[in-house]
Parts: sequence; C-alpha cells; structure tokens
Amino acid sequence: MHYEMIRYDVADNIATITLNRPEVKNALNGLMRAELTHAVKAGAKDARVVVLTGSGGAFCSGQDLGDGGSAASLDLERTLRDEYVPMLEAIFDCPVPTISAVNGAAAGAGANLALAADVVIATQSAFFLQAFTRIGLIPDAGGTYWLPRQMGAAKAMGAALFADKISAEQASDWGMIYEAIADDAFEAHWKARAAHLAAGPTQTYKHLKTAIRSSFENTLEDQLTLEAQLQGACGETRDFKEGVLAFLEKRPANFEGR
Repeated sequence: MHYEMIRYDVADNIATITLNRPEVKNALNGLMRAELTHAVKAGAKDARVVVLTGSGGAFCSGQDLGDGGSAASLDLERTLRDEYVPMLEAIFDCPVPTISAVNGAAAGAGANLALAADVVIATQSAFFLQAFTRIGLIPDAGGTYWLPRQMGAAKAMGAALFADKISAEQASDWGMIYEAIADDAFEAHWKARAAHLAAGPTQTYKHLKTAIRSSFENTLEDQLTLEAQLQGACGETRDFKEGVLAFLEKRPANFEGR
C-alpha cells in the first residue's frame, strides 16, 4: 500500500511506522489514522516488533482541528468511534510487541497514541500533554484508560485537570512511560531495544501481554489459572525448547518467534 501521511519501513524484523506530517507536528487527520491502522496490522504480519515514531521535532501534536473543516463542525463522537477506536485497538491488540519512540512533543490524542504501545521510550527533551481541558474537552483516544493504570488515579486526575506539560523524565519517574533517554543516545537506544524484541520469543511476548493486562480484572485465583494456561502454551513453542537447550549449552538462544 502507498502511504501519504506516514512512512512504513521493515528491516531486520522491525516494522517502523513514522508519522510524517512535520509541517503540523504530525497532527492526526482522517487519512493518517486510516494509514496507521493499516500499517500496524501489516507490521504484525511483516515483522516481530512494531515501532511508532514521528518525523521532524515532534511525535504527534494530536487531532488536526482543521481536518474536514472548522473545529466546530467536527463530529467528535463519530470520529473517535469510527477512526480512533480501530487505530488504537490495532496497536493494543497487536500480537507482536509495540514500541512508541517518542522523539518530541506528544500532546492530546498524540500523547495517548504513544501510550497505547506496550513500551514507551522518549527522548529527554520530549514532553506529554493532556491538552484537552484547554479547549473544553476530556482526554480521549484512550487517555482515561491508560493514565490511571500507568500513573495512578491521583497523578492521572491532576494531569488531566491542569493540562500541565509532563517532561519525559517526570513521566518515567511516575510510571507513565518506560524510559527517558538522552537526546544524543535516543535513536540508537530505541533501535537496540527494538532489535532485542525482534530477536526474542515472539509467541511468549504475546502471552506475556495477555497475562499482564488480564491481571487488572482477575482475582488471584483467576490469574494463577491463566498463568498456568499461558505457560503451558509457551512450553509447547519451539522457542522454549531452544531457550532450554541454549541455557544448557551456555550459549545465546536463537529464537525463531515460533
């Protein structure tokens, strides 16, 4: 598929999706959302890890308020239901690990797009901003779901109400993201992280994501039962057999993702 709003590259089992509207700080319009949805699904088939990042000096500035006319003419409920939900579900349900490499500002829906990935790695100069109340809206694009789970209810409420900028280092300290990396080391670092996952036991990662996410709703008994089921599935993979053999032979494992 030819993409107009994003770049899609696959190399070494890593699918890199780059938001590519630098003139508007990679603001999300309808076409970009459709292309992102398609590209994430393609990446799950073409690679063993999917990376989202931005072009220019920003990750994503959020909804393009000029998309399709004036902001006042936006049908927000329809846009979220028909365009954001499929995009976010494609990322959240992706069967391979996903990384948001946040190279700059992530604001509004752009911040919550980043948080949809399994792991968020940001450059130290980046920031996250729940800008919604500044224009009379509530956090959307999954913000009311991700934030309390990652930061806790108190931090999430403050971030949403005050619409303060949250630096990458602060976001890391609060548990909102995984890492804040020095700008000059950022690109090499996220690429190394992606390479690590791309060479790992892909099926195990899929089951791991299921287990951790299910824990929020499960009782301990339910979670222990689920762990046993998923561990049984992991034990049937070729990668488990290779991992044990590599351990016994004292060599690095050569995981195939199967």
